[in-house]
Amino acid sequence: MGEFCMPSLGADMDEGTLLEWLVAPGDPVRRGDIVAVIDTEKSDIEVEVFEDGVIGELLVEVGTTVPVGTPLARIEGATDAGRRSAPTSPPVPAPQPVAPAEGPPRGVATTARTAGRVLSPIVRHLADERHVDLHHLAGTGPGGVITRRDVEGAPRSGPGGVAAPLEHRPTRATPADGRTRSSPYARRLAAEREVSLTAVVGSGPGGAVLAADVPAAAPVDRDAGMRDAIARAMARSKRDIPHYYLQTTVDLGVALDWLRTRNEACPVVERVLPAVLLLKATASAAAEHPALNGWWEDGHRPSSDVHLGVAIALRGGGLVAPGIDGADQMSLTELMTALRDLTGRARAGRVRQREWTGPTITVTNLGDLGVDAVWGVIRPPQLAMVGFGAVHDEVLAVDGAPAVRPVVVASLAADHRTSDGIEGAALLSRIAALLQDPDALDRPHPHPTGGATP
Repeated sequence: MGEFCMPSLGADMDEGTLLEWLVAPGDPVRRGDIVAVIDTEKSDIEVEVFEDGVIGELLVEVGTTVPVGTPLARIEGATDAGRRSAPTSPPVPAPQPVAPAEGPPRGVATTARTAGRVLSPIVRHLADERHVDLHHLAGTGPGGVITRRDVEGAPRSGPGGVAAPLEHRPTRATPADGRTRSSPYARRLAAEREVSLTAVVGSGPGGAVLAADVPAAAPVDRDAGMRDAIARAMARSKRDIPHYYLQTTVDLGVALDWLRTRNEACPVVERVLPAVLLLKATASAAAEHPALNGWWEDGHRPSSDVHLGVAIALRGGGLVAPGIDGADQMSLTELMTALRDLTGRARAGRVRQREWTGPTITVTNLGDLGVDAVWGVIRPPQLAMVGFGAVHDEVLAVDGAPAVRPVVVASLAADHRTSDGIEGAALLSRIAALLQDPDALDRPHPHPTGGATP
């Protein structure tokens, strides 16, 4: 029997709050399945399990704050599922009682029980966007779980689709005591977004309001907590990491001409932004320089994979830097799709655990704000940050004659414990060289050998 514990989702995270269970006792899970939503000071993170088995016992109730490493649930092996014993320890009590609700208990899992079972808030969000009635949708996943593919292939109901039967349409949750029945996560979101739950139509059992039902009527204000988290991480970075800095000016003429021709010949959905060229060049160069791609955790841990962190400004203020796994192995279209998806989910507070903790090197791009160059602060435990400023025209010597060319300043902040200026300069030079061969950037980068994996 294994344990699913409160994960560490940041270098300075000491505790987390369980916002939502996406599983219940008896549910089968596989390595990588999303099973819970955890609150951090920067975002709500969907966390995954790292072993196969069956959920045996939920040890912590929704709404409870516990230290990193605290067991949240027990996971039984397939052979243990049939001989489950009574709980050996009571669940950690929630700080506030949960309002009673009809139907299945809501204290252990805030997921609606439908024709199939929904384990992912992403699936619920997609169903809401497409007006798909989850109450009549059979799941094709393990144990009847409703998957993204099930939602994408389902008939729509409500606006823009076939109306659901009246008796199965979502209703407002109005218990006899006058309170709106809702999940703890939904109540928290409603409070943050200044939304009255009495006006929200619930899609849960008996009309209970789920997190996916709460509209984004007001931006989530995490600014104070986020600034505290950023302050601690940046203070640790400048205290513990001996930074050195380099910069170079990169000619983007070839790359931008190539991209313009490519985009004109592509369907709109396959067109990419110039920033994607910069991301792909950085990821490909990082794959060749393990001294700058990895982590410092009781020593140097180089990575053979590139998990490219991307700095994303949030609409309500603050900054997050989740990652795109395998960015060096993607085509430009795939990287554009991944970037668009990651940005949207980061701003909606739906980042996944590996996206949050896995990055091996981060890129920050402030060019859209008009700055010429950006000097980053390394995000622990990473080894480097690459920055890009605004694309601007500059007179360069081309074939011995002056010419006006579009250029960008690429900068590097690197950890002197694992690399020196020679290695850092080689990384920047490689980024510049890759941008002179954009055809190569549109292909997977040859995968290096050696190095650790996350």
